[in-house]
Amino acid sequence: MPATPVDSVTEETFSARVLRAERPVLIQFWALWCHPCRMVTPIVEELAADRADTLDVIKVDIEQEPELAARHGVTAVPAFVVYSGGETRGSWVGAAPKRALEQKLDACLR
Repeated sequence: MPATPVDSVTEETFSARVLRAERPVLIQFWALWCHPCRMVTPIVEELAADRADTLDVIKVDIEQEPELAARHGVTAVPAFVVYSGGETRGSWVGAAPKRALEQKLDACLR
């Protein structure tokens, strides 16, 4: 299955795209200079494609959106936050293989 493009949000679009989303949202906080972020990006895109019917996947560049990163307590990247029903359901930091990301995501959505 080809990778689905992962959308980005800004401080201005966060509420509409994440807090008012009709389905769960996985946010990846990242930075261009972050090697683990670049390593995990294809895995995140594959996950987005696999779950395109049930999950929105969003990326936030911490260099472009530092206030958004700060509001989520991001101190290291890659960082992941899961939202559902407008509320944070869980978070974690660090690149991981696809199966590990899926397990963390599923644990947040239980």
